Amino acid sequence: MKKEISAIHPELQKVAQTVPKVTYSKWNIWLFNILLGMTPAPRPPETILVKNMFIQSGSSRVRVRVYHPKSVDAPTPALLWMHGGGYVMGKPEQDDFVCLQYVQELGITVVSVDYRHAPKQPFPAGLEDCYTALKWMAFESGDLRIDKDRIAIGGGSAGGGLAAALAQLAHDRQEVKPAFQLLIYPMLDDRTVLRTDLDDSNNVAWDKKSNRFGWESYLGGECGAANAPDHAVPARRADLSNLPPAWLGVGMLDLFYEEGMAYAKRLHEAGVPCEVTAVPGAFHGFDVFDPSIPLVLEFRRSQMDAMKKYLFA
Repeated sequence: MKKEISAIHPELQKVAQTVPKVTYSKWNIWLFNILLGMTPAPRPPETILVKNMFIQSGSSRVRVRVYHPKSVDAPTPALLWMHGGGYVMGKPEQDDFVCLQYVQELGITVVSVDYRHAPKQPFPAGLEDCYTALKWMAFESGDLRIDKDRIAIGGGSAGGGLAAALAQLAHDRQEVKPAFQLLIYPMLDDRTVLRTDLDDSNNVAWDKKSNRFGWESYLGGECGAANAPDHAVPARRADLSNLPPAWLGVGMLDLFYEEGMAYAKRLHEAGVPCEVTAVPGAFHGFDVFDPSIPLVLEFRRSQMDAMKKYLFA
């Protein structure tokens, strides 16, 4: 039986009608990466310095995009941000608006990682790039003017999945201890691909076929294998104890809704504080199309409140 889901929220219906229905695959992903690469970055406000820097991740040179409040000289809390794109596309500039908003409202520094994508660079390439950026932030905290003890990690969609995996990897390597994880409709579980009971009718921005393509590209093989590589699929980890406190937000029409709720429940059961924001009638990526919608403003406010709680306590 297909899952019973509510209709798209009235505030989001106009947006949903304007979003073209696209299924991502190996045949068209190159085009979307080109289009994303051509999208100009918005002009930052005069109060924020935005600069691109490069760090070494193994044999690869990785770009990080740094957003820093000009008026702050003392070390600030920081957020390491991972963009979305199903593990197969995207760039930091696509999230300039939200990163600038975090800086403006919270007075923090944000570092966004231009990590490597599958299928050309499958797991663990992208995750290792993000871990390299996390270590760089901690070890170069003086020059970056950030507080190494108050570094959060976060992202949306696949970026949220990378943030969850990064929290696990950092815990296991014991080199850097993130203070908080911000998981925005995170892509956490490859086994969702195998489910036949999920209704796909209201998946405006990311459907089941795209989800299969993203996971198979990232894992370099079929989904649902008995033994997934460590840190590749956050939901597969048996022990979630001693991870950083979390905020997890997801729309109730999102393909990732149930896997997100299950992960939040497991974090709570493992003794990890996890605040949950479930948005009725919201589809995947609902917040990126029109930031003025009241539902989106409320969703963003919940994130800001959680970061204030864990980064400024």
